[in-house]
Amino acid sequence: MASVEHVPVLYRETLQGLALRPGGRYIDSTAGSGGHAAGILEASGPDGTLLALDTDPEAIERTRTRLQPYGERARVVQSNFRDLEATAKREGWEQVDGILFDLGVSSVQLGVARRGFSFQAEGPLDMRMDPTRGPSAADLVNDLGEQELADLIRQYGEEPQAKRIAAAIVRARASRRIETTAQLADLVAQTKGRRGRIHPATTVFQALRIAVNGELDSITLALPQAVRLLRPGGRLAVIAFHSLEDRIVKRFLHEEAKECRCPPRQPVCTCDRQPILRLLSRHAVMPEPGEVEANPRARSARLRVAERL
Repeated sequence: MASVEHVPVLYRETLQGLALRPGGRYIDSTAGSGGHAAGILEASGPDGTLLALDTDPEAIERTRTRLQPYGERARVVQSNFRDLEATAKREGWEQVDGILFDLGVSSVQLGVARRGFSFQAEGPLDMRMDPTRGPSAADLVNDLGEQELADLIRQYGEEPQAKRIAAAIVRARASRRIETTAQLADLVAQTKGRRGRIHPATTVFQALRIAVNGELDSITLALPQAVRLLRPGGRLAVIAFHSLEDRIVKRFLHEEAKECRCPPRQPVCTCDRQPILRLLSRHAVMPEPGEVEANPRARSARLRVAERL
C-alpha cells in the first residue's frame, strides 16, 4: 500500500468543538488514517474510549496501526456511517459524549492511483470507498444513458456543461469503453477547454464519487442517528468539503435547533416542540490561512458543531 502523509483538516478546531472530557466516550465515524481519532484519545485522558469507523478497508488498517498504542481504549470497525446507530449499538457504544464526521475523500485515497479517485495520476476508474461493493465509476460512465449521466453530473457536480459532457462521454464510449481516470479527465478537458487553475474534470469526478458511494444519502441517514446516540451535553462535529454536503448538514442542524415548526403565519405556536440541538455557532468554522497554505485541500473545509440538549 502506498504511504501518503495524512494531515487532519481543522484538527485543533474539531477537538475544541467536541469539548473532549476525561473519560469520555466518542465515535469517529470516518476515521480515515486515524489522525482525529488519535487526537480524541489523547485529549480524553487515560480513561477515554473511542469507536473508530470507516467503510474503506485500507483506511481501517491505517487506523488500527495508528491507534494500536491506545490498546483497548480504541475499537476499530469497518462500517459505513449510514449504519452508524446499528453498528454503535452492536459494539455497545450507546449514549456517547461526541461524534465526528469528516466527510468526503481523504488525501490518502486521492494519492493512491489504483483507487481511481483522482485525475492527477492514471488509474482504474473505480472511486468506491469500499472496493468490494457496488458499481464503480467506470460502470456508471459506460452504462448509464446520456440523460442519466447529464443529470448525475449536474446534480452532484453542479456542472453547468453537464449535457455537453454527457454527450461527449456517450460518443467516446461507443468506440472504446472508458476505463481509466486519464481517459475521462482528458475527454472532459477536451469538451470544456482548460481555463484557470482548477482542472476542468474536477466537478465530474466529484459527481461520480458522490454517486458511486451514495454520499449524500448516507449523510442524510446518519445525522439523525448520531443525534440519537448522543447523551445530553454531547457534541456533534461535521466537516464538509463542498456545498452539497454542507447544505445538508446546515439544514439539519438548524432544523433540530428550532423551537417551533408551526407555519410562519400562525400567530401562536401549537406544536410545543422542544429543540434537540444547540448550535455552537450559526456559521461554519473555516480553516486559518496558515492551514490552507500548509494543506491546500483544507481550503474548502467547513466545520459545524452542535450540542445535544
